[in-house]
Amino acid sequence: MSNYVKFINERPNMISEEILKSTNEGLILKLRISPNSAKNQIIISEDTIKLKITAQPIENKANKAVIEYLSKLFKIPKTSITIIKGETSKDKTLFLKTVDFFSSLTPRISTGSF
Repeated sequence: MSNYVKFINERPNMISEEILKSTNEGLILKLRISPNSAKNQIIISEDTIKLKITAQPIENKANKAVIEYLSKLFKIPKTSITIIKGETSKDKTLFLKTVDFFSSLTPRISTGSF
């Protein structure tokens, strides 16, 4: 089991509300994107969520890859994910229209299927 999976399982309330905020309609998520990576990977710590994406940051490819990756991770439609800040930046704020972050993430964590 990876370190970030252990971190979320053991301390789900320890992730800063600055980077992960639950609302009545979904989740506001602040990410640091690392495009053109060797593989798609999410790295979660107490104060950052970093998303490594294989897509290049040209012609909106990285943004599309971010949405596709998160859509699969949370098992929600791509149309439920919106980049609300940072379209052209590595630092992005996204809105995920989902009921509860941890209820959609927990099944994926328990099976280790990141």
